[in-house]
Amino acid sequence: MTAEDPQNKAADAAAKPGPDDDKAHADIDHDNSDSPDATPKEHLPVLLRPFLEAAKPRTGTRWIDGTFGRGGHTAPLLEEGALVLGLDQDETSRPAAIELAERYPGQLTWMRDNFRNITLACREVGWTTVHGILLDLGVSSPQLDVADRGFSLRHDGPLDMRMDRRRPLTAATLVNESDEAELARIFYEYGDEKFSRQVARAIVRHRPLHSTLALAELVKQSVPHPRGKRAGGGGKGVHPATRIFQALRIAVNDELGVLREVLPQAAALLEPGGLLCVISFHSGEDKLVKDYLNKHASPWLDTPKFPNTLPNPEQYFERALRHMPDAEEEAANPRCRSARLRIGVRNANPIFTPPEHKRWGKSNPKPKGFKKSE
Repeated sequence: MTAEDPQNKAADAAAKPGPDDDKAHADIDHDNSDSPDATPKEHLPVLLRPFLEAAKPRTGTRWIDGTFGRGGHTAPLLEEGALVLGLDQDETSRPAAIELAERYPGQLTWMRDNFRNITLACREVGWTTVHGILLDLGVSSPQLDVADRGFSLRHDGPLDMRMDRRRPLTAATLVNESDEAELARIFYEYGDEKFSRQVARAIVRHRPLHSTLALAELVKQSVPHPRGKRAGGGGKGVHPATRIFQALRIAVNDELGVLREVLPQAAALLEPGGLLCVISFHSGEDKLVKDYLNKHASPWLDTPKFPNTLPNPEQYFERALRHMPDAEEEAANPRCRSARLRIGVRNANPIFTPPEHKRWGKSNPKPKGFKKSE
């Protein structure tokens, strides 16, 4: 396999944006200009050791790296002889893919695609099942460090924040065209911003806004007081706009929507014993993954009044595991501090299809005259 041209069918299907890259940063508290350790000296893949210990790659195993980035997690898989399908909606990951494809001929296929299209991408390379899937969510250090991407409040740049720059929606569009209530919702739901209404009101009053530093300064002036210092007393604290930038990025790229779409696809693609590995930095993403794995790793349905009485027809995982950075990794890469790696181990149960009479709902109303089959 080789690093493919992005103009293939799978790449053409990548019209919708989503999470990206081999992350080495924490969404909430490590992209702020006041922190002396905000930028690591080199790009470091997060939680690589526990990932590889769980993955145990070997010759011929099929892996999907849905957030290829600079190939930090893919390279060790290739070194052990695994076959890798690398997906990334960001064109800037192409050079790293080409380099790895040349170093490991026949083992890597790269596509410019969003991992919400993971099933289509597998069909493109002729795979029906895989031994493992890795998703490393959030924004990457290389993306943060390029001012014109608009992800970071440390550099002055346009309010862009698109993972896939082919997409039309930008942060500037949201900031300058959304009404006050919608902005407040985005800031509260995606950034856990307790001053969401104050910030939204200030933006509406002072827009149009087109640069990252202009937005960051406006947020700083609109909240009652700056964020407190981090635990331990180091640095000058988190910049007041950090959560606002996070929320805008998540909204621009529909990151939670993409994650909800890919999880059931991943379960359907994994072979028995295969691994679903998800690295997240944002509490909302981590909760979504945790809830999904817990629901589909439990042998029983959640019936509080009568626990452990009804078997779970959607138990797709034998067990769910969690890993966090150790002290050594945190010291080497401060941006990894809020990272969480959750792993689901696939069982042999087939994907459950509910009986026809239970499929009806608001989005799929029961047709007139429908009767349950005997």
